[in-house]
Amino acid sequence: MSVELHLPDLPEVPLSLGAPPSAAAGHRAPTTPWFWRLRDGLAAYLPLLLMALLAMATWWLVKNSPQPPAPAQAKAPSSEPDVVMSRFALERFDAQGRLKLRIEGAQLRHFPDNDRVEIDQSQIQAFAPDGRVTTRATSARAWGAGDGSEFQLQGGAEVVSTDDKGEEVRMRSEFLHTFVQLQQVQTHLPVTVFSSGAELRAAGLAYDHALGKLDLKGPVKSLLQPLARPEKSTLQVPLPLPVPSPARADAGRSAP
Repeated sequence: MSVELHLPDLPEVPLSLGAPPSAAAGHRAPTTPWFWRLRDGLAAYLPLLLMALLAMATWWLVKNSPQPPAPAQAKAPSSEPDVVMSRFALERFDAQGRLKLRIEGAQLRHFPDNDRVEIDQSQIQAFAPDGRVTTRATSARAWGAGDGSEFQLQGGAEVVSTDDKGEEVRMRSEFLHTFVQLQQVQTHLPVTVFSSGAELRAAGLAYDHALGKLDLKGPVKSLLQPLARPEKSTLQVPLPLPVPSPARADAGRSAP
């Protein structure tokens, strides 16, 4: 169907509504080639494809990236010795650099599980700040703390405590527990104590050097050394001279 539109002052232009003449004649419009349509489709979906590829690449990197190592569990300390020393000598000093403890022995073994040391043929010396020896301890075997604060002596144990005047208290037993820093000695086994010329035997003891206190346990036997007798004086006291008898008045007279 044709419709004519008349506009004023303009030339008449024929217009037609409906299909173009070619379509009316039965001809098809030319179609776009398939590869162009594919290119247009790819161009339209390219950003989406790139985002999908990026997401897949990120997921693959996260999955295959090395994982951080798991925190190592704290290993329980071993009951086997971690340090062994033979024919050793250890010295400890205070903050001012003064010697306060010396430990010697045939062999030392340190156990990390309880921070204890075991010493064969132990010889222990504790020093006062002025350098004098306050405690000497010896035994066939000793167990003690890693910091040297206390030792348990076994087998021919002997502890000698000396005060600032040089007086000694000597203790002997098969077991002595000595606290070096506190200057204390304890035992529950028979013990012999030598002090001030006396020999004391008891079933146990508790000794505190700082307090000067010796507590003997169980039946106690004492052996006192006899006091030394004063030596006889070798000074010769002169004997008194004899007094002459008075002279008689007639000693020089002759008989009549």
